Amino acid sequence: MNITLIIGACLSAIASLLHIAIIIGAAPWYRFFGAGEKMALAADAGKIYPALITTGIALVLAIWAAYALSGAGIAIAGLARLPFLKYALICITAIYLLRGLAIIPLFVFAQNQVTPFLVWSSVICIGYGAVHLI
Repeated sequence: MNITLIIGACLSAIASLLHIAIIIGAAPWYRFFGAGEKMALAADAGKIYPALITTGIALVLAIWAAYALSGAGIAIAGLARLPFLKYALICITAIYLLRGLAIIPLFVFAQNQVTPFLVWSSVICIGYGAVHLI
């Protein structure tokens, strides 16, 4: 059993659940978590696309949690091992790390576009990626 991947699974699951909570919390939660005023206003107006986008992110994060658990040796839905496990874990790790590092070009070329949300979410993604990498 790989404890680091279990931790990674828990982190992805928490992020998934947080995205579901954002849908429930509506516009104030979209604002607080940095989704942008456009998403918050759309949620306030009863538009469906903020919830659809956020649900999609939550589903992807839940799948990533399942892959991390599978990689840790924990059976998911009766499956001993999810398909393409090694490649999926490599991709998940790379996506987390690349998302975290994506802020660097903004610091270099467009520092005025760097927001506290981008900094915090980048740090979180680098942390998640590092856990998966270990």
